[in-house]
Amino acid sequence: MESGRTFELARGPGPLLATALHAGHAVRPEVAALLATSDADRLREEDPHMDRFARSLGNHLVAVRSRFEVDLNRPRTGAVYLGPADAWGLAVWRRPPPAELLARSLADWDAFYRAAEGLLSGLIAREGRALVLDLHAYCHRRGGPAAPPADPASSPEVDLATGSLERGRWAPVVTALGRAFTAAGLDARENARFRGGHFVTWLNGRFPGRCCAIAVEFKKTFVDEWTGAPDPARLGRLEAALADATRAALAAFQTC
Repeated sequence: MESGRTFELARGPGPLLATALHAGHAVRPEVAALLATSDADRLREEDPHMDRFARSLGNHLVAVRSRFEVDLNRPRTGAVYLGPADAWGLAVWRRPPPAELLARSLADWDAFYRAAEGLLSGLIAREGRALVLDLHAYCHRRGGPAAPPADPASSPEVDLATGSLERGRWAPVVTALGRAFTAAGLDARENARFRGGHFVTWLNGRFPGRCCAIAVEFKKTFVDEWTGAPDPARLGRLEAALADATRAALAAFQTC
């Protein structure tokens, strides 16, 4: 296992890589001193427990820093949030951050993408190709703790984001994932709310025909969005469903 200031990387056997780019919550002291965003607001926009899910699948690349320090799932030009338009209307900074602070955050973005490229290149050299599941969680109670949740008709429990995927080649993998989540009793759909962020788009473009990168978005039914309190039973059910879905996806991946 390797670890750095921004991410944790673990190598193991097989073609699968699980990632959790928004699971981190820590920020550098120089960032914390200037952030206007509260700890609770940051946590609500992060993806708690996705690091646990990713680690359970073997090869993994997990963020240990908050997306409010550097967002590894956005292009480099937008990887550091500068104002409310970048951060769901939240005030980000007490005062404008100095250029040196921004440069250090972007250097961490660069280091992450160098590590990701090296890891994927190694997996592909060894296995011939790679399957990446980029794990995320999304809010569905943005109106507040007492407000109604988002309409389930447009907010599935699992959203498979495949907007950048070479859909014809990798269709069996997507189908296997969806069927496995459905068999576990979950409402799983494709591109219902999300089409995949920068990371899977970059992977599918950087390694065409050799990398099948899919973002898996879990609705935050496993945690109270406004307090951060987890639901252990729900977490366990989702983790088990993800394990089954991953096995099904890997079996389909071998046929592509």
